Parts: sequence; structure tokens; C-alpha cells
Amino acid sequence: MKILVLHGINLNMFGKRDPAQYGTLTLAQINEQLQALGAELGAQVECFQTNHEGAMCERIHAAHGEEIDAVLINAGAWTHYSYGIRDALAILSVPIVELHMSHVHAREAFRHVSVFADIVRGQISGFGGESYLLALRAAVKLAQGKP
Repeated sequence: MKILVLHGINLNMFGKRDPAQYGTLTLAQINEQLQALGAELGAQVECFQTNHEGAMCERIHAAHGEEIDAVLINAGAWTHYSYGIRDALAILSVPIVELHMSHVHAREAFRHVSVFADIVRGQISGFGGESYLLALRAAVKLAQGKP
């Protein structure tokens, strides 16, 4: 089983950016935790991060032709306005789980809207780095055909 993890804009700054909202884990530490949990769950985890919207769309397009079983995406601010990324994700036929470290519904009003909401299987937010691990567990179950 292969799970693709997509990290969006500014997420390379985890550990440095607003620790009150995002904690002190770095993106490298999050990826290490995902790799370790993936191994426990019998899943290969590939992580990709970019600050360039076109590069994110290109990676999603590439996933369409790969043996990917599920996708996790924390698109950062793109979640709230990137119809380009939304349309690229809609091409995929595998389960997609949206996640956020902060509790987006308890923050600024613009963060309450996800343009991905109608194409993802679910959203996990507000659990810090644990949001990634919860999302990975959900994606593995979905890829196995379990609700």
C-alpha cells in the first residue's frame, strides 16, 4: 500500500512559525513519524512539500498515473482558495483525507471554508502533529475498503 502525503504552502516552516497554533514539531519530524507509523500499518509513505501551487498540481497529476492507494493533504492556506489544487485532486480516484494541525474552525472566518470539502472523504483538524497520524490511520483504513 502506498500513501502520498502532500504538504502545502508555508508548511516547511513548522517548528518556527507560530508555535502557539502549530506546535514545535518540524516538518522533518512529522515526516519521520508518518514513515514510522506507515511501516507499522504496512503502508509506504511518500511525503512531498512545496510552496508553489503549480508544483503541487504537477505532483497530484503525477499521482494519477502511479500506484497510489490514498492521499493525505494539508494544503495550508491553499485549502481556502485554490480551485486549481481542488480540480487536480478531483482527478484522483483514491480516498483523500484533508488535515490541519490547528483547529481551523476556531480561527479566522476565512479558514472555516475548504474548497476541497466536497471531494475529500473527511477532514481532521486541531490535534497538532497528531492530526497527521490520525489522518494516516484513516487513509489506510479507507484504502483497505473499511469505513
